[in-house]
Amino acid sequence: MTRSVPGPTDHVVVVGAGLSGLAATLHLLGAGRRVTLVERDTLPGGRAGRLDRAGYRIDTGPTVLTMPHLADEAFAAVGESLHDRVDLIPLHPAYRALFADDSSIDVHTGAEAMEAEVERFAGAEEAAGYRRLRHWLEQLYRTQMQHFIDTNFDSPFQLLTPDLARLAALGGFGRLDAGIGRHLRDERLRRVFSFQSLYAGVPPSRALAAYAVIAYMDTVAGVYFPRGGMHALPQAMADAAADAGADLRFGQDVLRLERSGSRVTAVVTDQERIPCDAVVLTPDLPVAYGLLGHAPRRPLRIRHAPSAVVLHAGTDRTWPQLAHHTLSFGTPWHRTFDELTRTGRLMSDPSLLITRPTATDPSLAPPGRHLHYVLAPCPNTDIGPDATAWADLAPRYRDSVLRELERRGFDGITDAIEEQTLVTPADWQAQGHAAGTPFSAAHTFAQTGPFRPRNLVRGTDNAVLAGCGTTPGVGVPTVLLSGKLAAARITRLHAARGPQRRRTAPATPEGTHS
Repeated sequence: MTRSVPGPTDHVVVVGAGLSGLAATLHLLGAGRRVTLVERDTLPGGRAGRLDRAGYRIDTGPTVLTMPHLADEAFAAVGESLHDRVDLIPLHPAYRALFADDSSIDVHTGAEAMEAEVERFAGAEEAAGYRRLRHWLEQLYRTQMQHFIDTNFDSPFQLLTPDLARLAALGGFGRLDAGIGRHLRDERLRRVFSFQSLYAGVPPSRALAAYAVIAYMDTVAGVYFPRGGMHALPQAMADAAADAGADLRFGQDVLRLERSGSRVTAVVTDQERIPCDAVVLTPDLPVAYGLLGHAPRRPLRIRHAPSAVVLHAGTDRTWPQLAHHTLSFGTPWHRTFDELTRTGRLMSDPSLLITRPTATDPSLAPPGRHLHYVLAPCPNTDIGPDATAWADLAPRYRDSVLRELERRGFDGITDAIEEQTLVTPADWQAQGHAAGTPFSAAHTFAQTGPFRPRNLVRGTDNAVLAGCGTTPGVGVPTVLLSGKLAAARITRLHAARGPQRRRTAPATPEGTHS
């Protein structure tokens, strides 16, 4: 039986209105708890924030939404539906991948559409390999979801379920690049199904094959975009929470926690003292541990994922080779991961994610204008340039990325920029993210499942953690789950059982079959 918060839990204070805090709030409300949500910013969203500049509405955090049913579970907890609150647009293609040899492929989440595209791109043999790969990804997802992802861990012995043997039989404990390579020989296609490792912080050559479940989310389950931008999701969650009775208090910075013995009795902000029976802490781990007054002992120090430099650019033109999401790969691959995770150097030939949200929702920019988001993974401040160094490095690196984009065919991009915001590891660190990375703890084996920092901290009976640093990990789907799992620690409800409400299904990806 999983551990839960003992004693009274009638009034819960949730610290942080990011996706995990909002998910926790909705699940707590659905279980009859009174919830006060405290957020330092003036808007909900946390990492998934919003910047309004000269008519451009800029999402400051994640740009890729997968597994929207996990968000719908949170809405369903209070009797609502995600699809009544948010207009979700399925993206076709989910991605476009551009390679250094000038080849390109559209990544479709529909089986038939993607099989045809792979055959066009790499031939019939690779198309057959894609069919096998897709089946393998679906099996990995079904095997892992309930007992390895959507679960609260108190001990590694919880892994000992029949699904563990199934995962081993599927090759889940081998290496990711080898697992994908069993199905695809084309090195370009293998990148399409393993680039997610850039954000998980583990090269495909060292990552467990089980992490291919992330590729399932991106390339099989469907990629969506909320009309109005990604920030529409946390805003809708906050609105639903308020309508369900949550007390939302924005613009308050949490300074400390009051304790009586092993229990937190109040949350103290820069404006007030809020008594509580339990607390959910969603800030990055060092901030949460600082509020608690201690950090759990670990045999190895936390290893953080790579960071990212992000250029938000409002432009007077766009480029026809761009889809909503475009991956522009450099020539090297293994060297790129070596630079990001070992040597701490900036990518010598960068692989970039370019998002053009105005391809789907033109209202996010002034008429006739376009919004682009260029993400360049970079080393975190533990192994790469520190926050101080980025003050001088930032403008030079921005210029080098723009020169590289010009070289790759985005002619005139530098001169086309009218409004811009550059975010570097120094900015992430200033926001409280350890090692200057928004991707938190890397998904090494020693930081996955029961070995990841747990959401209960010894020495405090009634505090629960949520967010990407704890169970289950980094990414919008898993962060939503972390809020659900945190709520389950308090409500003592089995987290894996969703509410039995009939939901309005979103549009399905083209060519998929149930």
